Amino acid sequence: MLLCVSASHKTAPFELLERLSMHAEPLSPLISEVGTEIAGAVVLSTCNRFEAYLDIDLPADTGHDAALAATRDALERATSVERGELSGAYEVKKGMRVAEHLFSVASGLESVVVGEGEIGGQVRRALDEARAHGTTTSELERLFQRATETQKSVKNTTALGRAGRSLVRLALDLADSRIADWRDIDVLLVGTGAYAAATLAALRDHGVASVTVHSPSGRQQFAAKHGLAQVSHDDFAAAAANADMIITCTSQEEPVLRADTLRAGGFDGRAFVVDLGLPRNVDPDVGDIEGITLLDLETIRLHAPLEELQASDAAREIVRDAAAKFAQAGRQQTAQPAVVALRTHVFEVLERELGRGKNRENAEQIEQALRHFTGMLLHAPTVRAQEAAVEGRADEVFDAIQTLFGIDARPQFSSAAPPAECPMSDEHLAS
Repeated sequence: MLLCVSASHKTAPFELLERLSMHAEPLSPLISEVGTEIAGAVVLSTCNRFEAYLDIDLPADTGHDAALAATRDALERATSVERGELSGAYEVKKGMRVAEHLFSVASGLESVVVGEGEIGGQVRRALDEARAHGTTTSELERLFQRATETQKSVKNTTALGRAGRSLVRLALDLADSRIADWRDIDVLLVGTGAYAAATLAALRDHGVASVTVHSPSGRQQFAAKHGLAQVSHDDFAAAAANADMIITCTSQEEPVLRADTLRAGGFDGRAFVVDLGLPRNVDPDVGDIEGITLLDLETIRLHAPLEELQASDAAREIVRDAAAKFAQAGRQQTAQPAVVALRTHVFEVLERELGRGKNRENAEQIEQALRHFTGMLLHAPTVRAQEAAVEGRADEVFDAIQTLFGIDARPQFSSAAPPAECPMSDEHLAS
């Protein structure tokens, strides 16, 4: 059974998401280790969401509680978040409804800024990380591969990507009305990771010519690659105090910019500070300094524009269709053990009978005819079994095979229909 435990900007405050993102160790192996009933786990952790996608070797009634317990225990071990703090901050999706949710997430439909493009790559990297830790299963592989295919379909056939904007571009748009000429401002970029490159591209698209970069970890490759001046640790306070805009996008767990930093550099003017980090890179006390306008993820989320309805509707239709196909393929597979057992049984009987007639006249022609006959005979039951499974009647297939042939091919936990979505209650989280 597939299950997703999800906390996002729609269900949890940014402060909690910030702490959930600060894991001391990878979470997918931790979740798998906590409960033997967890067959596999893929964890998607971004600045706007924490989600654990689980494949569970338990029936729906007990699997829900076991998965929540495993996820809660892993979070407590790897983060500073205690179980009581999770109350009301999660939602849980089960069965094939997990697919529609992940496909929506991967396509950017659930992002702070609908249609932003970064999430597709984050979904792919989540699967890669789970593979590296050996925590995927065939069903999780199928789920995430279909999610990537759906995201590409949405990107290629709708205007959603053009309608949505990345977080940094939205932040720059929010500052646009108060900047007379982007060509005249000095920008200090703090951070040298992948998001820093996207930030630099957005700044140049706005016409910014003067950009310097500071790496808290001391990396110099980014500045050299992009032809930027590097600000050393000793010069950071002065550079920050003299910048017209500071944009932070690092993975540092502690703030890299504080009010004391600006005061030490002699700040006395006006500036925009854009904090794109999670955990936050800028101490909230920076916003208390006169002349400073602080835009953090919380502020950006509140000002995110409504998506273009036509593009969003088209994207959601693609997602729903992809999820329906995923569910149909999954239901077909529920009867597969019965079909395999039936075909194995019939062909074993055939081989025994063929073995008895090896020395008969025309044995080769008889064997070919019997094999063809057997294949034709099994075709209709195989098709009917798959059709029954799609209709949610896989249990009838197992019952029929057992009644007619005495073959018990039923998996330990079989469900004729995918379970419905279930909201997570406070007692599950706090227990």
